Amino acid sequence: LKQVFNKDKTFRPRKRFEPGTQRFELYKKAQASLKSGLDLKAVVQLPPGESINDWIAVHVVDFFNRINLIYGTMSEYCTEKSCPIMSGGLKYEYRWQDENKYKKPTKLSAPKYMCMLMDWIEMLINNEDIFPTRIGECALVLC
Repeated sequence: LKQVFNKDKTFRPRKRFEPGTQRFELYKKAQASLKSGLDLKAVVQLPPGESINDWIAVHVVDFFNRINLIYGTMSEYCTEKSCPIMSGGLKYEYRWQDENKYKKPTKLSAPKYMCMLMDWIEMLINNEDIFPTRIGECALVLC
């Protein structure tokens, strides 16, 4: 378990919402609703008077944090040697492609693929044009 929290490994620190911001208040509402019961329809419902874009952004970041924690706990068991291919069982193989280094779909080991994926998602989450953090602003992709 000690290696899970080693910053040199694939585990990333949680993304946090700045206290006092609208997103922080939405995050608190989301957390409270998740602990309120098992009515999933009510849990994901947009609170009255809130922006749908902010509500979705809060849940995207929370989902990233949860997936990152799960991946961090299992990453020591999936190494370059033990997981040479990123696959979804025998039927599916995932290949990496991006705009920089991997111009064509490329076979990567599962750890390398996951590292690239988590870096890419983190870059998107940190992009103010996609996930603005200031109140009253909307993302370029949504305006």
